[in-house]
Amino acid sequence: MTWEVVIGLETHTQLSTRSKIFSGASTAFGAAPNTQASAVDLALPGVLPVLNREAVACAIKFGLAVGATIAPRSIFARKNYFYPDLPKGYQISQYELPVVAGGGLKIRVGENEKFIHLTRAHLEEDAGKSLHEGFTDVSGIDLNRAGTPLLEIVTEPDMRSAAEAVAYAKALHTLVVWLGICDGNMQEGSFRCDANVSVRRKGDEKLGTRCEIKNVNSFRFLERAIEYEIRRQIELIEDGGTVVQETRLYDADRDETRSMRSKEDAMDYRYFPDPDLLPLMISEEWIANIRKEMPELPDAKQARFQSEYSLSAYDAATLTASKAVADYYERVLAKFRSEPKLAANWVTGDLSAALNRHELEIGASPVSAAALAGLLKRIADGTLSGKMAKDVFDAMWNGEGDADAIIDQRGLKQMSDSGAIEAIVDQVLAANPKSVEEFRAGKEKAFNALVGQVMKASQGKANPAQVNEVLKRKLAAGT
Repeated sequence: MTWEVVIGLETHTQLSTRSKIFSGASTAFGAAPNTQASAVDLALPGVLPVLNREAVACAIKFGLAVGATIAPRSIFARKNYFYPDLPKGYQISQYELPVVAGGGLKIRVGENEKFIHLTRAHLEEDAGKSLHEGFTDVSGIDLNRAGTPLLEIVTEPDMRSAAEAVAYAKALHTLVVWLGICDGNMQEGSFRCDANVSVRRKGDEKLGTRCEIKNVNSFRFLERAIEYEIRRQIELIEDGGTVVQETRLYDADRDETRSMRSKEDAMDYRYFPDPDLLPLMISEEWIANIRKEMPELPDAKQARFQSEYSLSAYDAATLTASKAVADYYERVLAKFRSEPKLAANWVTGDLSAALNRHELEIGASPVSAAALAGLLKRIADGTLSGKMAKDVFDAMWNGEGDADAIIDQRGLKQMSDSGAIEAIVDQVLAANPKSVEEFRAGKEKAFNALVGQVMKASQGKANPAQVNEVLKRKLAAGT
């Protein structure tokens, strides 16, 4: 408790454009090595970069979503370093004048909300990839990724725990996918985080020496990497050592970070304006046009779900954790508006559980939003009990048809005829005098046993609410 953790994140978000940021080469994932590297990507003599307009539009959308300032004029710079997977010997990025400045994201950790301030978001090109597996004494170079458009999003050092860092990364991931500017596929490298971690004594205003954990591409690994690095730095200082500013890699197999190289500062990269690219000029008209096309954002949709559908904050947050889920829910309500809470329970409950079991995204659900709405109508009008509805849902999932067809095929219509239910209740009371006496002696469990007998006698078709009402009335009357 004598230590305070300070964390800032830099997130490389691959933009969802069909072509690269400075060339017309494809950005599609999974092509054979070096088949999607154009003359520009390979830095052949005489070639010139041409900026991808759609990549800029993605940056503007992000800036608007986080309440940032969109620079009317920004410039591209050359960031000089020498790696085998960087053909030009420099990376085209932005330094002094980024396209997006400021803004922030609200996160929640447990019951606590916090606002994470953003420093900047700038456009840049990705490098290629060095391949080591499958080679002996050499490395392979795949330049398909070279020139892929990235938006690097940098926070202020506002986070004070690994949990906060993960909450921010998840909120950012949700937002960029929601906006449609990134597919969010962490396994393919579309969303990867660098974590800058330092520690200092509680009450100390001066920041400690930071280490950067590079290219973490899972939320679980991000949390584990930061927690390890916190322990490492504290133990090092307490043992009389000194933290060295450096770049580190996280080894998931050993659950540890290890040194990669000394951390470079800006001067080490010798930034200077790229002479091949004109300044990027963004007009107010362009920003206004993109603002008109912006989708309803997660926070706004969450607030609307609470006010318009009377959902709890928890339900609204769960439904808006993904745009696909939120859209599915509203398509259900388009067909079944009467009970938004019932619809929310099914989307976040049975449907979500089935998707998880089968490792499917909601867009691939075998039960469409319209089909689920059809099932909910039969629950609401008393045709199906809760248990019967679950059986019908399973049949719908397995492709047996819509709810009404399955109900007809299986004869599953719930019994709601009061006379028929009263007759079954009379039979059960006559056949179970011991349970009746136990209930009258104050044993509540006996009532549940009688309900169970009625449901069994009706083959599960009796309306449970009616069964409870009739049983209570007859037991109270002593008949």
